Amino acid sequence: MRSHFFAYISRMRFIQRWALMRNTAPENVQEHSHQTAVLAHALAVIRNERFGGAVDPGLVAAAALYHDASEILTGDMPTPIKYDNPAIRSAYKDVEAVAEGKLLAMLPEGLRDAYRPVLTEVDPEVRRLVKAADKLSAHIKCVEELKAGNLEFREAAAQTRRALEGYGMPEVRYFLETFLESFSLTLDELK
Repeated sequence: MRSHFFAYISRMRFIQRWALMRNTAPENVQEHSHQTAVLAHALAVIRNERFGGAVDPGLVAAAALYHDASEILTGDMPTPIKYDNPAIRSAYKDVEAVAEGKLLAMLPEGLRDAYRPVLTEVDPEVRRLVKAADKLSAHIKCVEELKAGNLEFREAAAQTRRALEGYGMPEVRYFLETFLESFSLTLDELK
């Protein structure tokens, strides 16, 4: 069986995020997924090392790498549109589920079970960490855009910060308190 799965995955780099906003630094889904995986891994490690958790950081990172894979088939829908209306949100979730299933079906049968936990059947605790990392990645993008003088991201920065604080996750609070400020510094200030 010939499979197109990885050829599709490689096309994540062609899907632009923040399409309705002016960007000083464009971001694609592949870049975002990598950063989300790094952040999700960090949140899992922080949970385990600082707050007595027992989650697999590798599984969390892998799920984060694929968390937006369905957008290869659906495109990226801007958050204000996707989450503003419950009917749109529900319909889009259904479309995402179909796209995730289609991607999974592209894999040879012997590989599907290995990818199912990161594509279609993500454990709720893993999903929660990935969602927090996804929001954290969005907030970091906002911080970086504001640092560059792009006020277009001011409200998005406030919304993503409120969402992060609303999660009530100690690992997220720890990350915000320990690491977030560095993202607003220049290279020379990071010494």
